[in-house]
Amino acid sequence: MPRRQVAASKRREETMSRIVGRLSRAALAAAALTMGPMLASAETLSDALIDAYKNSHLLEQNRAVLRSADEDVAQALAGLRPVIDFTINAGYGQTNVNPETTSSIDTYSRTATAELTAQLTLYDHGRTRLAIDAAKEVVLATRAGLMGVEQDILLNTVQAYMDVFASLESVRVAENNVRVLTTALRATRDRFEVGEVTRTDVSLAESRLAAGRSNLVAAQGSLATAREAFKLAVGRYPGALSGLPRLPQIPKTSDALRDLAVRSHPDILQAQHNVTASELNLARAKANYGPTITGSASVSASESSSGLIRRDSQDASLGITLNQRLYAGGGLYAAERQARAGVQQARAGLLQNVRLIDQEAGNAWASLAVARAQIEATARQVEAAQLAFEGTEEEARLGARTTLDVLDAEQELLDARIARIEAQTSQYKAVYSVLAAAGLMTVKHLGLGIPTYDPLDYYNAVSNAPAKSIQGRKLDRVLEKIGRN
Repeated sequence: MPRRQVAASKRREETMSRIVGRLSRAALAAAALTMGPMLASAETLSDALIDAYKNSHLLEQNRAVLRSADEDVAQALAGLRPVIDFTINAGYGQTNVNPETTSSIDTYSRTATAELTAQLTLYDHGRTRLAIDAAKEVVLATRAGLMGVEQDILLNTVQAYMDVFASLESVRVAENNVRVLTTALRATRDRFEVGEVTRTDVSLAESRLAAGRSNLVAAQGSLATAREAFKLAVGRYPGALSGLPRLPQIPKTSDALRDLAVRSHPDILQAQHNVTASELNLARAKANYGPTITGSASVSASESSSGLIRRDSQDASLGITLNQRLYAGGGLYAAERQARAGVQQARAGLLQNVRLIDQEAGNAWASLAVARAQIEATARQVEAAQLAFEGTEEEARLGARTTLDVLDAEQELLDARIARIEAQTSQYKAVYSVLAAAGLMTVKHLGLGIPTYDPLDYYNAVSNAPAKSIQGRKLDRVLEKIGRN
């Protein structure tokens, strides 16, 4: 071989070794940065879930809805208690008499009356009791609805956390890809200067770098969107994420998940209580046909004066009134038909919710199966891409591969790592969706270790319909506590 060709061959080998060395260092940097978030100790998923629970205005809104339903129980209970009224009347009068034979005569009169009356429903064919029971069922239904809102908020938080995590990884990979392509472009230009490659090779490297920068901008945009979704779910922007936690326990089989979902999902529990409440309202509508017996008592004192005459009197009375409505223009029958339609609506809603939750459970289980399969597939993909990259790198040192071959292999390795990250986050989303389908996506079941809102505090304070007096001091303390929280 001529001496000139030998020297050129050595220069090519040295140039290729420099290129491969740069690409290897860039690839190692990419791997290190990709694994960095896994090892950092920063914000955990539990931290995000806790803040989402504490900062949720939607939870506050639905807690107020529940407290409003609690007051319906107190109002219904008031129907079993007496109604006491106190009345004071006062009057003044002047009479002018002007007979023809005498001068005019003015007569003045004053009256004052104070009366205390009490009424109590002694019998109403069970209407008040049925109203109380129906209001209690509405409270239970509203509590189930509040638990459903809690599930939605926590599940949205998990999804937002995973989206931010995946977006951060994509940005890091894209940044390192740009660095790798920049190194490749610089090396290609060096080879072009010594005549080892053509202008076409340089243009191709420039094109790859431009595409890499475009992918980086797209990844940064996805991260910005994910951060906004995180803020909406949690109430603040995310900090540095600590990585992926241990997966929670879930039902072992699809059938076990479906059975648990039908028994404990908040939507089904809410629908069941709505059915019971509608049946009680139907019974209440039928009870309107019965009589009502009311007891009454009154005590009054009056004082009147007319001229020089003054009269004082005290009266007391007791009475019982029976009222039976004989005709109401068809209103009572219409109310019964309306209540019966309400029962039919609630029962149909329950059956529909059972179907929807069964579908939700099935979809969640299917998504989990897909995510698990993707985890295994992407693990093999990363392993194969790593071997391919190392082989291409070695062949490039021997002159059997070009720079672009090494870049392609390195890009496939980076793509495989991104696919694995996406598969991991998809698995977490699927697992927590399974928990939500089972009705277990709650602060208590997740063991977040924070105080939770207890609906019994307010209910116990108002269920006996306390008056705004000494009896209401306990209620005032509960209201102050709710306001502070």
